[in-house]
Amino acid sequence: MVIASVLSLGVLLGGVARQPGRSADANAFADARLGPGAAAQVIADEARRAATEAATAPATATASARAVPPKPTPTAAPSASEVPGTTRSRLDLARAVGLAAVRGPAVSVELDDAPAESRRGPYPRGVRSPGPDDLVVHQQDVQAVVNALWHGGAEAMSIMGVRVTARTAVRCVGNTLLLDGEVFSPPFRITAIGDTAAMRTSLRDNPQIIVYRQYVDAYRLGYRVSQSTDVTLPAAQP
Repeated sequence: MVIASVLSLGVLLGGVARQPGRSADANAFADARLGPGAAAQVIADEARRAATEAATAPATATASARAVPPKPTPTAAPSASEVPGTTRSRLDLARAVGLAAVRGPAVSVELDDAPAESRRGPYPRGVRSPGPDDLVVHQQDVQAVVNALWHGGAEAMSIMGVRVTARTAVRCVGNTLLLDGEVFSPPFRITAIGDTAAMRTSLRDNPQIIVYRQYVDAYRLGYRVSQSTDVTLPAAQP
């Protein structure tokens, strides 16, 4: 490195005096006409400077390397099972949409057609004689119970043992219930897991169920509410 620096200086000194076509006064090229003694001194000074730079360069590079923090080693993203709470959240979601079984305290409601003997009377005073539609459970009666239970905070529900999901549609054909391609005859049983006190209150205060219960009193339609401390509702069939 020292020899290269000295040679470069020599080329520079010679090159300045040999630049053709440039207009410059004599003072501008005074350094290019150094005598042998002065040139030797310049070369010696340059050699010492180059040697000093060569000696200090490794230490500077090492210090600089220490000043830059090491890059962190890339790590793989944690899997779903490694993230706290993720598995539980998925299970809760599966339960909410009906894809997992649910267990807990429950309220059950049973709706039934009027018995055959009630069709002949007698009926309470002021109650008219019933027509055929007054003596059977209708689609809107089942829907009223389902809606009241959801309104009361039901977490999961089944109708006739079939888990209720967003795809469930309640349809009545005559006095039979069509549910997920199956046909059921009364009595119709709806079971919901959740806060039992809140669900019973919602059943009591629902306007449509209040009307249904008037028919229960007049024509002896079936309406029975029961409560259990431990019920398991199955997952919906895919």
